[in-house]
Amino acid sequence: MEYTLTRAHVHKLTAELLTEHLKVTDYKRTCPARTLLSLLFAACARLVSLSAATADLLRGPSPETVRKALRANTPTIEILESRLNRTLRATTPACRGSGPHVALDLTLIPYHGQHHTHENELYRSQAKSGTTHFHAYASAYLIRHGHRVTLALSYVRKGEDLAAVVKRLMRRVRDAGVRPSLVLLDRGFFTVNVIRYFQAARTAFLMPVPLRGRKKDHPEGPGGTRVFEYWTTGGRGEHTLTHTSGKTATVGIMVHCRNRAGRRGKHGRERLVYAYWGWDPPSAAQVSQLYRSRFGIETSYRQMNQCRARTCTRNPAVRLLLVGVALVLRNVWVWLHWSVLSVPKRGRRVLRLEALPIRTLLLMLLAVAVEQFGINDAILAQQPIPDWIDA
Repeated sequence: MEYTLTRAHVHKLTAELLTEHLKVTDYKRTCPARTLLSLLFAACARLVSLSAATADLLRGPSPETVRKALRANTPTIEILESRLNRTLRATTPACRGSGPHVALDLTLIPYHGQHHTHENELYRSQAKSGTTHFHAYASAYLIRHGHRVTLALSYVRKGEDLAAVVKRLMRRVRDAGVRPSLVLLDRGFFTVNVIRYFQAARTAFLMPVPLRGRKKDHPEGPGGTRVFEYWTTGGRGEHTLTHTSGKTATVGIMVHCRNRAGRRGKHGRERLVYAYWGWDPPSAAQVSQLYRSRFGIETSYRQMNQCRARTCTRNPAVRLLLVGVALVLRNVWVWLHWSVLSVPKRGRRVLRLEALPIRTLLLMLLAVAVEQFGINDAILAQQPIPDWIDA
């Protein structure tokens, strides 16, 4: 028997999910909750602002009314964060329990402007897209049997201890009923406080090691983690980090030496250095292959940017809302593939990603908005239309 997934199904699923968990309410008679969500989906599909998406539709509320409706449905960052995480958890029913891997990462969205109410709203980092100011978001990404989905999201402020951010994310992972067997982290989390947190929580982790310290041409020889850069063969080791406060943390080290073989246009030998704790890695090559599964989180962020409505507001809560909605849309896309479009097979389902690309899902949501409000395809001209193009 064959079934048909329509744009009405996709729109109803997504709208009801956001209405229930984000608690979207009617603003005015001209802008009820369903209208606001339809216009927001149109902005996500077109990668424009909510006002721009509204202005291009023929009927419906004015852009100013929609802007006020969005602000009225945007609570404080703390409340919004809690609601967004409930929404994300609602779209991950297939990956509960123990055993999955969880990847943590920090994404920075460039920002060219001033802060809204406090300087700590803007995260500082290396220059990107012509700025050193960013809105920062940390997320937990679930990996199990090829099923990858965003599980938790958190807003990160300037100067906030990464260990506190990790603790907040891991608490939300446990709230979702997930007990990871291994946590994969970015090299930016290679700090004493983060490592000590995982060791105190008895949680196994794996992360690449940033190479710092003296180089081999120094009179005293190489130092710090840079000593592992000069290993000629792979193997295991140990390294102790020391905080400025005097606190220390010791981790196991795994070095994988391999030929670049033209990867990224380079040749020669390279050393991949990883820190681990709480588990026994089988081999250096297998550790590298295992860490590759973390790169799915980069794909998640790329797809998030493909369905994130744009804005010029300074309000960090509104920006968090748009990022959260984009991640929810991606989770809905993953859920549909897993629960509706997959082919049941003995042992594991077969995903058919070509059946519904994420851009097609967004176009389906846009089509519902166009059907509901029409499109402004006639523009008042100030000059006569030439006869040769007059229909």
